[in-house]
Amino acid sequence: ILPPLLDRFLSRHPQLRVELMVDDRLVDATLAGCDAGIRYGEHLAKDTIAVPIGPRTQRLALAAAPGYLASSGSVARPADLLEHACIRLKYSSGALIPWEFERAGKTFIVDPPGRLTIGVNGASAAIDLARSGKGIIATFENWLQPHFATGDLQPLLPEWWLAFEGPWLYFSSRFKAAPLRAFVDFLKEERE
Repeated sequence: ILPPLLDRFLSRHPQLRVELMVDDRLVDATLAGCDAGIRYGEHLAKDTIAVPIGPRTQRLALAAAPGYLASSGSVARPADLLEHACIRLKYSSGALIPWEFERAGKTFIVDPPGRLTIGVNGASAAIDLARSGKGIIATFENWLQPHFATGDLQPLLPEWWLAFEGPWLYFSSRFKAAPLRAFVDFLKEERE
């Protein structure tokens, strides 16, 4: 979500310099000395000033390479995942990202054993492993969409994908430094 936004923003403001810090831990970026941070709504403090960044809804998507499915069999329901090689992503805390599914208003959690487990900072490597037929992956739909378009990955169980609120850019005060104010204004223009 952020790289294309930053590309357009920096093209508009070539004199600005931006420093990004990426951390999967739940850290208050503003307390850590950053001008702003990005978080999902469920992790925003009630009194936080925030603006939407990126899609308002995202989904946890499931995918596998056609070759993997040809050799290992199809997946008809989430419980079938327990019989497949799965590529799991985990936070730096060591906690695995849960594989949650939703259908008919009910949420289901499946905890398949990971044949491969990779830290979230290596998500692109995990997607590449799925593309090469090493197993089934669950991650952001927008990360997988380009590979669905090329046919490298096939969506699995899309009727079960869990939707959740998209990310927010948060900051500590209504009085922002000029570069942050310009970025917030840019985000508002992008949404219009």
